[in-house]
Amino acid sequence: MSDAMQSALAEAQFDGAIMIREMGLQGMITLRADLAKAAKAVKKVTGLAMPAPRMITTGQGVQLAWMSPDEVMILCDHASADGLVADLGAALASQHHLVVNVSDARAMFALSGQAGALRDVIAKITPADITGLGLGEMRRTRMQQVAGAIWFETETEARVICFRSVARYVFDLLAVSAQPGGAVGYH
Repeated sequence: MSDAMQSALAEAQFDGAIMIREMGLQGMITLRADLAKAAKAVKKVTGLAMPAPRMITTGQGVQLAWMSPDEVMILCDHASADGLVADLGAALASQHHLVVNVSDARAMFALSGQAGALRDVIAKITPADITGLGLGEMRRTRMQQVAGAIWFETETEARVICFRSVARYVFDLLAVSAQPGGAVGYH
């Protein structure tokens, strides 16, 4: 087995009704704690305030995504994830918490295209209300048979996170949903 780190799908790409691209190595850190008590330490380390429920806050090279009442995910550069875990662990040492680098257990996809086509492609594969999903709002959901998370960076750009073990399935699912000629025109 090689020691070289690789992304799940070597930055696979599909260009159809929308562009789908595996984003390569991404830093992802799960923090479980009493978020109100952890807010000061998180701000000190990341420079970001705790996001409101289901929202994402964005700063210089880092994003903080609300995942549940006691969990946030920190998105960062892959190379800086271990350092952030250590810094968060030290800053939260006096509190009950769990902070783990989950970068190599996840995959992230960038989706881009016309706003309506982008929402239609995603809506085909999830029961989530994609019409009501606002910019910067994180939605944990199912993508057919697997768990994932979706959010819109802009009206024409979205992100999808899934477990690395199902990255090929999610990529193929998105690609089939984005096949030319498959537009539904709902959004």
